[in-house]
Amino acid sequence: MTDEPQVKVVDNPDESRFEVSVDGTLAGFAVYENDRGSVIFVHTEVFEEFEGQGFAGQLAKAALGMVREAGKTIIPLCPYIKAYVRKHSPEYDDLLRHPAAEA
Repeated sequence: MTDEPQVKVVDNPDESRFEVSVDGTLAGFAVYENDRGSVIFVHTEVFEEFEGQGFAGQLAKAALGMVREAGKTIIPLCPYIKAYVRKHSPEYDDLLRHPAAEA
């Protein structure tokens, strides 16, 4: 038996956000917009009662993994996602959409 919380991250396209739930309770989300094969992360939030427990990082990791599986790139406007990608470089560098590629 384990006392570890059950953490689940899902894409909720109807709300344009990835959501993290802990033991079935919504704990936070990362809002996005879609743009020409890219996912633009605009805001990430973890609710106060879930802060400081690593759920934002789990949300970011899972969301970026889903973007990669979908064959898309990212534009990290959200400060949290931008910092997460930078911290875990070069693991996510291939996901970054570069303006030069659009010319």
